[in-house]
Amino acid sequence: MNLLLPFLMVIAGAGAAYAIKPKDKTGIKMLLTFSGAFLLAAVAVEYLPEIYESGDESMGAYLLLGVFIQIILEFFSKGAEHGHLHVQGKSKSFPWLLFVSLCIHAFLEGIPLQYNDTMVYGIAIHKLPVSFILTAFLISSRYSIAKIMVAVLFFASMSGIGTLSAQQIGVLNDYMLPIKSVVTGIVLHVSTTLILESSDGHKFNVRKVILMIAGATLAFLI
Repeated sequence: MNLLLPFLMVIAGAGAAYAIKPKDKTGIKMLLTFSGAFLLAAVAVEYLPEIYESGDESMGAYLLLGVFIQIILEFFSKGAEHGHLHVQGKSKSFPWLLFVSLCIHAFLEGIPLQYNDTMVYGIAIHKLPVSFILTAFLISSRYSIAKIMVAVLFFASMSGIGTLSAQQIGVLNDYMLPIKSVVTGIVLHVSTTLILESSDGHKFNVRKVILMIAGATLAFLI
């Protein structure tokens, strides 16, 4: 059931985008702050100890590779992973670069999830605002409901496809530790960016600090 959570949260985020059209993005920023802190703490609790207990110094190179992979993906996704997606009016062509980059990100995140319950929750929480932002963008760009539904369902499936691929493809399991190191770099970049960029002018207020502490604490408790 836990592995279904990312899929269900994407659907929930898409449904929320249809149900509400908030002009104030404060709520999304708050959720991004919480999910960023949760992800960061989850990496510290699960991925980093395993990587450096079971691996060697080469794992650091894979971790940095993950950071650079995420930077490249964000060049095409326009920062949708942390709320930086702006509508430019009706578009005739589907934003394939944006969509494919988000799907690659989701697929990579899903590969090691079968072994890490805390990260499943972290990725699931993060999917909610990302799905909301993506769906709101597609709605505002005036794509058909059918096209949006197909896109959302495909995106929702990507983390699960990554997990199933790891279960069925032996070579992925053989290189799980380097893959996990790459994913750690991806998640570290996303989570720290979420925390920093959720505050205007990089200024922290009390509410956001409380949310970050709550997100990190929940990850440690789980």
